[in-house]
Amino acid sequence: MENDIVIESPDGTFRAYISRPAKLPAPAVVVLQELFGVNADIRATCNELAAQGFIAIAPDLFWRQEPGVDLDVKSEAAWQRGLQLYAAYNRDAGVKDIMETVRTAVELPESTGKVALHGYCLGALMAFITAARYEVDAAVAYHGGDTEKYLGEVGGLEAPLLMHLGEEDEFISKAAQAQIKAALAGKPNATVYSYPGQCHAFSRHNGEHYNAAAATLANARTIEFLHRQLQ
Repeated sequence: MENDIVIESPDGTFRAYISRPAKLPAPAVVVLQELFGVNADIRATCNELAAQGFIAIAPDLFWRQEPGVDLDVKSEAAWQRGLQLYAAYNRDAGVKDIMETVRTAVELPESTGKVALHGYCLGALMAFITAARYEVDAAVAYHGGDTEKYLGEVGGLEAPLLMHLGEEDEFISKAAQAQIKAALAGKPNATVYSYPGQCHAFSRHNGEHYNAAAATLANARTIEFLHRQLQ
Protein backbone atom coordinates (compact mmCIF):
# COMPACT_ATOMS: atom_id res chain seq x y z
CA MET A 1 0.00 0.00 0.00
CA GLU A 2 1.12 3.54 -0.77
CA ASN A 3 0.63 4.59 2.86
CA ASP A 4 2.07 1.45 4.43
CA ILE A 5 5.72 0.50 4.96
CA VAL A 6 7.44 -2.36 6.76
CA ILE A 7 10.00 -1.79 9.49
CA GLU A 8 12.61 -4.50 10.02
CA SER A 9 13.87 -5.21 13.54
CA PRO A 10 15.93 -7.99 15.14
CA ASP A 11 12.74 -9.23 16.82
CA GLY A 12 10.56 -9.26 13.71
CA THR A 13 8.85 -6.92 11.30
CA PHE A 14 6.11 -4.42 11.91
CA ARG A 15 4.16 -1.96 9.83
CA ALA A 16 3.94 1.80 9.86
CA TYR A 17 1.65 4.35 8.25
CA ILE A 18 3.51 6.85 6.08
CA SER A 19 2.36 10.13 4.57
CA ARG A 20 4.65 11.97 2.16
CA PRO A 21 4.77 15.68 1.32
CA ALA A 22 4.48 17.04 -2.20
CA LYS A 23 8.06 18.27 -2.20
CA LEU A 24 10.87 15.79 -1.71
CA PRO A 25 13.43 15.17 -0.31
CA ALA A 26 12.12 16.14 3.11
CA PRO A 27 12.90 15.63 6.80
CA ALA A 28 10.98 12.93 8.63
CA VAL A 29 8.79 12.97 11.73
CA VAL A 30 8.10 9.69 13.55
CA VAL A 31 4.59 10.01 15.00
CA LEU A 32 4.02 7.96 18.15
CA GLN A 33 0.51 6.81 19.02
CA GLU A 34 -1.69 6.98 22.08
CA LEU A 35 -3.14 3.78 23.53
CA PHE A 36 -5.55 3.55 20.57
CA GLY A 37 -3.00 2.34 18.02
CA VAL A 38 -2.39 3.88 14.61
CA ASN A 39 -5.98 5.04 14.34
CA ALA A 40 -7.77 7.73 12.33
CA ASP A 41 -6.49 10.48 14.62
CA ILE A 42 -2.85 9.47 14.22
CA ARG A 43 -3.22 9.05 10.46
CA ALA A 44 -4.80 12.51 10.25
CA THR A 45 -1.85 13.92 12.21
CA CYS A 46 0.55 12.28 9.76
CA ASN A 47 -1.32 13.76 6.81
CA GLU A 48 -1.24 17.22 8.41
CA LEU A 49 2.50 16.96 8.97
CA ALA A 50 2.98 15.89 5.35
CA ALA A 51 1.03 18.97 4.26
CA GLN A 52 3.58 21.01 6.23
CA GLY A 53 6.49 19.45 4.34
CA PHE A 54 7.48 16.45 6.44
CA ILE A 55 7.58 12.71 5.77
CA ALA A 56 5.38 11.44 8.61
CA ILE A 57 5.74 7.85 9.78
CA ALA A 58 3.58 6.26 12.50
CA PRO A 59 4.89 2.85 13.60
CA ASP A 60 2.62 0.21 15.10
CA LEU A 61 3.90 0.34 18.68
CA PHE A 62 1.64 -2.51 19.80
CA TRP A 63 2.84 -4.97 17.14
CA ARG A 64 4.45 -7.27 19.72
CA GLN A 65 1.09 -7.68 21.49
CA GLU A 66 -1.52 -7.24 18.78
CA PRO A 67 -0.52 -6.02 15.31
CA GLY A 68 -2.79 -3.54 13.56
CA VAL A 69 -4.57 -2.01 16.57
CA ASP A 70 -6.92 0.77 15.38
CA LEU A 71 -9.33 1.83 18.12
CA ASP A 72 -12.19 4.33 18.17
CA VAL A 73 -11.62 6.85 20.97
CA LYS A 74 -15.38 7.23 21.46
CA SER A 75 -15.97 3.53 22.22
CA GLU A 76 -15.85 2.42 25.86
CA ALA A 77 -14.85 -1.10 24.81
CA ALA A 78 -12.02 0.34 22.74
CA TRP A 79 -10.86 2.40 25.71
CA GLN A 80 -10.76 -0.70 27.91
CA ARG A 81 -8.83 -2.65 25.27
CA GLY A 82 -6.42 0.25 24.82
CA LEU A 83 -5.83 0.47 28.55
CA GLN A 84 -5.02 -3.25 28.65
CA LEU A 85 -2.50 -2.86 25.83
CA TYR A 86 -1.02 0.23 27.50
CA ALA A 87 -0.57 -1.59 30.81
CA ALA A 88 1.16 -4.54 29.15
CA TYR A 89 3.34 -2.46 26.82
CA ASN A 90 7.09 -3.04 27.20
CA ARG A 91 8.55 0.44 27.09
CA ASP A 92 12.17 -0.67 26.83
CA ALA A 93 11.36 -2.84 23.80
CA GLY A 94 9.27 0.03 22.45
CA VAL A 95 12.26 2.37 22.50
CA LYS A 96 14.13 -0.12 20.30
CA ASP A 97 11.18 -0.30 17.89
CA ILE A 98 11.09 3.49 17.67
CA MET A 99 14.79 3.63 16.88
CA GLU A 100 14.36 1.02 14.14
CA THR A 101 11.70 3.34 12.72
CA VAL A 102 14.09 6.30 12.98
CA ARG A 103 16.78 4.35 11.14
CA THR A 104 14.30 3.39 8.44
CA ALA A 105 13.30 7.05 8.08
CA VAL A 106 16.93 8.12 7.74
CA GLU A 107 17.51 5.54 5.01
CA LEU A 108 14.48 6.41 2.90
CA PRO A 109 15.70 7.67 -0.49
CA GLU A 110 13.31 10.63 -0.24
CA SER A 111 14.54 11.60 3.25
CA THR A 112 17.04 14.35 4.06
CA GLY A 113 18.27 12.22 6.97
CA LYS A 114 16.87 14.54 9.65
CA VAL A 115 14.33 12.87 11.99
CA ALA A 116 12.22 14.10 14.89
CA LEU A 117 9.94 12.23 17.28
CA HIS A 118 6.39 13.48 17.83
CA GLY A 119 4.19 11.71 20.36
CA TYR A 120 0.90 11.84 22.22
CA CYS A 121 0.20 10.38 25.69
CA LEU A 122 1.99 6.99 25.59
CA GLY A 123 3.77 8.18 22.45
CA ALA A 124 4.85 11.40 24.17
CA LEU A 125 6.37 9.43 27.01
CA MET A 126 8.12 7.20 24.48
CA ALA A 127 9.42 10.25 22.58
CA PHE A 128 10.90 11.58 25.82
CA ILE A 129 12.50 8.26 26.84
CA THR A 130 13.86 7.58 23.35
CA ALA A 131 15.35 11.07 23.02
CA ALA A 132 17.00 10.65 26.44
CA ARG A 133 18.55 7.32 25.47
CA TYR A 134 19.42 7.74 21.80
CA GLU A 135 20.39 10.40 19.32
CA VAL A 136 17.55 12.06 17.42
CA ASP A 137 17.31 15.53 15.92
CA ALA A 138 14.33 16.74 17.97
CA ALA A 139 11.37 15.53 20.03
CA VAL A 140 7.83 16.79 20.64
CA ALA A 141 5.72 15.47 23.50
CA TYR A 142 2.00 16.16 23.96
CA HIS A 143 0.72 15.29 27.47
CA GLY A 144 3.00 12.35 28.18
CA GLY A 145 1.65 10.36 31.11
CA ASP A 146 4.23 8.86 33.50
CA THR A 147 6.98 11.22 32.27
CA GLU A 148 7.69 12.15 35.89
CA LYS A 149 8.77 8.54 36.52
CA TYR A 150 11.62 8.89 34.01
CA LEU A 151 13.02 12.27 35.01
CA GLY A 152 16.19 10.56 36.18
CA GLU A 153 17.04 10.22 32.49
CA VAL A 154 16.93 13.96 31.76
CA GLY A 155 20.73 14.08 31.84
CA GLY A 156 20.88 12.05 28.65
CA LEU A 157 18.60 14.43 26.76
CA GLU A 158 20.69 16.15 24.08
CA ALA A 159 18.04 16.72 21.42
CA PRO A 160 15.85 19.84 21.49
CA LEU A 161 12.58 18.98 23.24
CA LEU A 162 9.20 20.69 23.01
CA MET A 163 6.58 19.61 25.54
CA HIS A 164 2.89 20.50 25.78
CA LEU A 165 0.94 20.04 29.05
CA GLY A 166 -2.71 20.75 29.77
CA GLU A 167 -2.86 22.30 33.24
CA GLU A 168 -6.04 20.36 34.15
CA ASP A 169 -4.80 17.04 32.75
CA GLU A 170 -6.64 14.29 34.62
CA PHE A 171 -3.80 11.82 34.02
CA ILE A 172 -0.84 14.09 34.83
CA SER A 173 -1.26 15.67 38.24
CA LYS A 174 -0.24 19.23 38.99
CA ALA A 175 2.51 17.83 41.22
CA ALA A 176 3.80 15.68 38.34
CA GLN A 177 3.69 18.66 36.00
CA ALA A 178 5.70 20.70 38.50
CA GLN A 179 8.28 17.91 38.75
CA ILE A 180 8.59 17.76 34.96
CA LYS A 181 9.05 21.52 34.66
CA ALA A 182 11.61 21.60 37.45
CA ALA A 183 13.63 18.75 35.93
CA LEU A 184 13.69 20.38 32.50
CA ALA A 185 14.30 23.94 33.74
CA GLY A 186 18.04 23.40 33.64
CA LYS A 187 18.01 22.13 30.05
CA PRO A 188 18.44 25.05 27.62
CA ASN A 189 17.26 22.83 24.76
CA ALA A 190 13.92 22.01 26.46
CA THR A 191 10.77 24.11 26.30
CA VAL A 192 7.59 23.28 28.23
CA TYR A 193 4.31 25.02 27.40
CA SER A 194 1.33 24.89 29.75
CA TYR A 195 -2.25 25.37 28.57
CA PRO A 196 -4.55 26.80 31.26
CA GLY A 197 -7.89 25.07 31.65
CA GLN A 198 -6.99 22.26 29.27
CA CYS A 199 -7.53 18.56 29.98
CA HIS A 200 -5.72 15.51 28.65
CA ALA A 201 -5.55 15.21 24.85
CA PHE A 202 -6.87 18.72 24.24
CA SER A 203 -5.43 18.59 20.72
CA ARG A 204 -6.86 15.20 19.68
CA HIS A 205 -9.06 15.43 16.58
CA ASN A 206 -12.71 15.12 17.62
CA GLY A 207 -11.67 14.17 21.15
CA GLU A 208 -13.88 14.72 24.16
CA HIS A 209 -11.63 17.50 25.47
CA TYR A 210 -10.61 18.96 22.12
CA ASN A 211 -10.10 22.71 22.31
CA ALA A 212 -9.62 24.41 18.96
CA ALA A 213 -7.79 27.48 20.28
CA ALA A 214 -5.35 25.53 22.45
CA ALA A 215 -4.81 22.87 19.78
CA THR A 216 -4.14 25.48 17.11
CA LEU A 217 -1.62 27.25 19.33
CA ALA A 218 0.16 24.04 20.33
CA ASN A 219 0.27 22.75 16.77
CA ALA A 220 1.60 26.05 15.42
CA ARG A 221 4.37 25.96 18.02
CA THR A 222 5.14 22.37 17.03
CA ILE A 223 5.34 23.09 13.30
CA GLU A 224 7.61 26.09 13.86
CA PHE A 225 9.84 24.00 16.14
CA LEU A 226 10.05 21.11 13.69
CA HIS A 227 10.91 23.37 10.75
CA ARG A 228 13.59 25.12 12.81
CA GLN A 229 15.17 21.90 14.12
CA LEU A 230 14.96 19.85 10.92
CA GLN A 231 15.85 22.45 8.28
